[in-house]
Amino acid sequence: MTQSTNTLAEFQGFEDRDFAVFEIAGLEARMEALIENVRPKFHLIGQEIIPSLESMCEEEMFVHVAKHARRTVNPPNDSWVAFANNKRGYKAYPHFQIGLWSSHVFVQFAIIYECPNKDAFAERALNELESIRRSVPAGFVWSKDHMVPTGLVHGQMTNDELAELFTRLKTVKAAELTCGIHIRRGDPILSDADAFLSKTKETFKTLLPLYRMAFA
Repeated sequence: MTQSTNTLAEFQGFEDRDFAVFEIAGLEARMEALIENVRPKFHLIGQEIIPSLESMCEEEMFVHVAKHARRTVNPPNDSWVAFANNKRGYKAYPHFQIGLWSSHVFVQFAIIYECPNKDAFAERALNELESIRRSVPAGFVWSKDHMVPTGLVHGQMTNDELAELFTRLKTVKAAELTCGIHIRRGDPILSDADAFLSKTKETFKTLLPLYRMAFA
């Protein structure tokens, strides 16, 4: 049987027009551009990343490309592909993400409010605060709200500020937490597929202790 074009395709990196998708007005027009320009790249990235991620995590992982199906009025300001150890979904599980805002690409670990063991993860994180402080690189970014493109730079945070993130995750029902890197729009690494994929794998490896902590 002849393989499809999609199977043979390879990720070629991001272009400026991929980021410009999130500057298009209106839900229908933005979604059309997102589906045409960005979503195929997420699927290709998934094909490239999943083998090394499975090896790293020592378990089967599944690719979940955001569909934004619940939106009826407001267009999405970002989009992503998530990687989780569950075939049916990712929101209820600790997971990894690669995604775009109009300003940057993010590569991160995420544990959101739908995850039932976020409280246990937060408790372990508080107990291992010093270890997390040392293992997370200074330039990595923490966020307590995935709806906001900015975050807190690890190297600029005090231990109290870091602990506050984990305490909030534990005590606030709707709390969530992400940690990873931001690569600015226009950075040459984004148009170099090999360099970007290598950086992504390196980032996921760095974040692996957080992922494992969520299942300990």
